[in-house]
Amino acid sequence: MQTLKEGDKAPDFSGSNQNGDIISLSDFKGKKIILYFYPKDNTPGCTAQSCNLNDNYSELTAKGFEVVGVSPDGADSHLKFIAKYNLRFNLIADTNKEILEMYNAWGLKKMYGKEYMGVLRTTYIINEEGVIEKIIKKVKTKDHTQQIYKELELK
Repeated sequence: MQTLKEGDKAPDFSGSNQNGDIISLSDFKGKKIILYFYPKDNTPGCTAQSCNLNDNYSELTAKGFEVVGVSPDGADSHLKFIAKYNLRFNLIADTNKEILEMYNAWGLKKMYGKEYMGVLRTTYIINEEGVIEKIIKKVKTKDHTQQIYKELELK
């Protein structure tokens, strides 16, 4: 697995969303995309992050961004998560962790001295040409939109 860097061409992915529709990076050609990887639906940090992006969704789309979330949860879990918080963007069910691995968002984690494999919360900002503009690894879940604006020097 190669390590992705800013300036690299984003790997083309395909995965099923909450409705079973296939979503691919190529669907967003000509648009900027916020591709965020998160561990689990309905957990405090993931809910804060998703809701922050959702609360700012109109502003993000006005700036030309599309938002797509990816986690290892299944479509049923995503449907419930979207319904509970009225999320307005697609969530990809990456149950086999192919996209997570492709984007270096699956790896070794440590908690309470134990090591285990899990989702490395990461956000990729991909430009209109499919190039990775920014990689955010230290995600501020409650203020993620402002963090993205700051990283991209947007207002």
